[in-house]
Amino acid sequence: MHKLTPVFIAGALAISGGLAIAENQGNGGDPMQGHNMSDHAMPVSDNPATEAFVAANGRMHKDMTIAFSGDADIDFMRGMIPHHQGAIDMAKVVLEHGKDPQVRKLAEEVIKAQEGEIATMKTWLSDHGK
Repeated sequence: MHKLTPVFIAGALAISGGLAIAENQGNGGDPMQGHNMSDHAMPVSDNPATEAFVAANGRMHKDMTIAFSGDADIDFMRGMIPHHQGAIDMAKVVLEHGKDPQVRKLAEEVIKAQEGEIATMKTWLSDHGK
């Protein structure tokens, strides 16, 4: 199995979550209406690393809320770009705040791989007039 396959699987799962949100758009624009999210609240912290992770996570999820086209290929590419950018942003938090050499090395590898994949996805979208 290609080492990036799990990343694409995770992205597909994230996009399918986005589809579920899109199905709930009839809830006055609140896709989470009726859901108790108190157990899933982001931690309140004055820790700079935690604050940076919370911010990166929020940006990623906001940017993954795309207008779905009905074309699985296009929607996958459009949804995966912000998902990958979220991984890059989280890896940068590790490089700024992390200490473990193995984790820092992995973060550097994630940045390099995700930037390359984002470029591939943007090129694909451009080549397909999207």
